[in-house]
Amino acid sequence: MNGAIRSKQNTAERLPTAKWSAKLSVLTIPTAEVFLPLLEPARDKVAYGGRGSGKSHFFAGLAVEDALAEPGDHGGEGLRMVCIREVQQDLAQSAKLLVEGKIAEHNLTEADGFKVYKDCIELPGDGLMIFKGMNQYSADSIKSLEGYKRAWWEEAHTAHQRSIELLRPTLRASGSQLWWSYNPRLDTDPIDVMFRGQETPSDAIVVRANWQDNPWWTKELERERLDTLRMRPEQYAHIWDGDYVKAVEGAYYAQVLAKARNEGRIGVVSEDSLLAKRAYWDIGVSDATAIWITQQLGDKLRFIDHYEAVGQDLSAHLAWLRANGHESAECVLPHDGAKRDAVTAIRFEDHIRNAGFNVRTVENQGKGAAIKRVEAARNKFNRFWFDEDKCSKGLKALGWYHEKQNQGGYGVGPEHDWASHSADAFGLAAVDYREPLSNVELDMTNIGVAV
Repeated sequence: MNGAIRSKQNTAERLPTAKWSAKLSVLTIPTAEVFLPLLEPARDKVAYGGRGSGKSHFFAGLAVEDALAEPGDHGGEGLRMVCIREVQQDLAQSAKLLVEGKIAEHNLTEADGFKVYKDCIELPGDGLMIFKGMNQYSADSIKSLEGYKRAWWEEAHTAHQRSIELLRPTLRASGSQLWWSYNPRLDTDPIDVMFRGQETPSDAIVVRANWQDNPWWTKELERERLDTLRMRPEQYAHIWDGDYVKAVEGAYYAQVLAKARNEGRIGVVSEDSLLAKRAYWDIGVSDATAIWITQQLGDKLRFIDHYEAVGQDLSAHLAWLRANGHESAECVLPHDGAKRDAVTAIRFEDHIRNAGFNVRTVENQGKGAAIKRVEAARNKFNRFWFDEDKCSKGLKALGWYHEKQNQGGYGVGPEHDWASHSADAFGLAAVDYREPLSNVELDMTNIGVAV
């Protein structure tokens, strides 16, 4: 763990209209080495990673530093800055207390141009820092931020694409910057796509910071970290190491997925050309269709491939099976595979059979079928192996699949969302799983002996 020291010198002269002191102010701001790249000029400054890294403390300190520097050597208009979250019900959810703490830490007062109000902070040179939820803005009201030169988005993993598209063109003053700090959640989140996807902004500095990068690590934080590792191992990598969420809190398969990872059952699982394949379907007519490809070796059920598509017709799903070498797989359908198509009056299973595939439809499990699939999968999970690369999206769905609760907080069965299609197809595989036949040694000692 390494630290670095930076200092900021402010030598602006007092103007008649200025509300802040013209005294020489030197701030000694210790900075963790991981954040040093973010001291360079850039349109976007991004820090992502797990808990305890000091991301928020860094940006709060940088806000104070830039507020002192902005009026310049000869005074002038102060820095206008907005601290943002996607949703902010009250200021307790904002970064305001953190910024106030940095102001106090550096012994800055009204004489230096800082004055704390209930809902904002006055900055040197008539500057201003406000705290807002982006969900409060419309295309018209966002114009009130024109002229602002800093925007710091805390918990940016919750940022909606629409909100990002509203903010970016609004902060267009010369030298304006957008700061983003967050703990990654999903690789499909807009913030992650923007800064860690294939195409990223041209003037962006992005750093990953975790607890190991914090030179001021405390024994209290260390205790919290170890408690998480012991009590919530399935959440540890996300909370402390800044990994993507592999299992949400309370997800049906959170613990068994974590156990499978620890035991090495999620990794490279190659296809065996000598083993038969099965393709387990969840049929989507107006939404997603999901398919898991499996092979059974002894008592191990190996998930070697996964597919999901939205808005595609049956021919697209069958084309994927053929293109990926799964045309020999037996297609195992849920009970609705026996339903007749509303247009053609042909059963879904017959459509697939007519395309040259072997098909079998599992009988209706009746009321509570979804929970029965979950229970079957959890009970048999220690026999399941997954190819992490080809099944990555399916594993993500399993890690998200969770219980829906009513307003009273009572569970009402699985939540039907983006994850439920792959989870249902996976559950079908679990229900259909059969123990292999085993050889039993017969007692031949009494054969041919009269009793």
